[in-house]
Amino acid sequence: MKTPTNHEEHTRVLRAAYQAWMNAAGLRQARLRNKRFTYGDQWGDLVRGPHGKLMTEGEHIAHQGCESITNNLIRKMVKTIVGRFRSQYIKKDSDSAPTPLSLIGQYNELDELDSRALEEFLISGCCIQRVETVNEPVGNEQVRVDNVNVNRLFVNTMGDTRAWDCELIGQLHDLNIAQLLRRVAGGNPRKAAWVRRLYTDNAESRLIDFTTRLGADSQLGTDFWHAPDGKCRAIEVWTLESREVVVCHNRREGTLTVEPASALHRLKNTPEVSTRWDIATVWHCRWYSPMGDLLCEYDSPWPHGSHPFVIKLYPLTDGEVHAVVEDLIDTQKHVNRMISLLDQVMRSSAKGVLLFPETALPDGWTWEDARRCWSSANGLLPYNPRYSEAKPEQVSSNGTNIGAYQMIELQMKLFEEISGVSGALQGKAPTVNSAGAYQLQSENANIALSDVFDTFEAFRRQRDRKMGALAS
Repeated sequence: MKTPTNHEEHTRVLRAAYQAWMNAAGLRQARLRNKRFTYGDQWGDLVRGPHGKLMTEGEHIAHQGCESITNNLIRKMVKTIVGRFRSQYIKKDSDSAPTPLSLIGQYNELDELDSRALEEFLISGCCIQRVETVNEPVGNEQVRVDNVNVNRLFVNTMGDTRAWDCELIGQLHDLNIAQLLRRVAGGNPRKAAWVRRLYTDNAESRLIDFTTRLGADSQLGTDFWHAPDGKCRAIEVWTLESREVVVCHNRREGTLTVEPASALHRLKNTPEVSTRWDIATVWHCRWYSPMGDLLCEYDSPWPHGSHPFVIKLYPLTDGEVHAVVEDLIDTQKHVNRMISLLDQVMRSSAKGVLLFPETALPDGWTWEDARRCWSSANGLLPYNPRYSEAKPEQVSSNGTNIGAYQMIELQMKLFEEISGVSGALQGKAPTVNSAGAYQLQSENANIALSDVFDTFEAFRRQRDRKMGALAS
């Protein structure tokens, strides 16, 4: 069997990373839609007009002479859940005694990071943070935690909610040249000069050539390869790899160590050391340029021996991700439609229209005189009945009693039922007189959201374990 060359191996890893990123295209599209609805752009879904032309729902309702009105219930729900998290979980953590983890949390402002991570979790169903050690300032090592944008992460298809079946994970970076050289040059000026040339000498033509050889779709996958102007795209890929090792037991010193398989021949000449061949798994990191150049590589340098990412996908049934916001979009759209319908009915209904017979207009009066007199307070409007017994009559039509109010109220109740964010959870005035009954309502509201909060707490515990390994 032919052993792959280094170039073939690097191409294989980068192709797998690109494929993992492309496999998440549906997730990114669903997140974008959920984000639109969360922040108020709720009339942007595409529909077909009467002539089969694609248009947004806002354009479609405008063509019908209606105004698209938004009553953003989703944003209120998200803010309520994040606020409950801040008051119920963050406050509890802040009241405890200082620990090494709490000091790391203060340095990284984890209260704010976790609140924004929970908001992202509700919108996309994904929690992603990066935990690593950095030297800032130089010589002062700190544990740094950052939220990672879903659009920049790629990971292999997983089915384990704990992410224990993760074998490939990585991140897209957009760095200026100084940040990039600090990351990959390792303090070597010659390597820094080489990396700088990679991003300046025929970079675009080399990128097109490499993506063509890789079989990448230049139209669908452009965000994977290209950075904004003034930035350098770097692709960080972590893979779980298997290696042959030798487990060494030094009977004289009483130590147990793991050596590369290449050390077996040397260790056979050491009688006090007994050896055993084995297979070990190692997390290995590679940094690539978008032109396919290997910028640097290394094994996991941290005590936990893993990659720096902490990831939680919800609910991951059959490997699928479904956010909390996703369940509320249809109800939100129905509420908006009903409110827009009511607005249209009220605007098109007759309100205070005056029917004034032409024959009843007094001599010497114009219609402008009659209009001015009718609209003035305590106005006196004469009319001449000599030609007709008809007299001026005001018409006011109530065309809004079509059941729309009851339908909106029903949809609002359904929204609370589906989201689990009831009035008790929002701190509204109690609808019951008994304190015990109101307490029961609050507890039931918390139970409805316990799955969301407990899942996010599991994510935080996983993050804290990784922080603790770096702090020890």
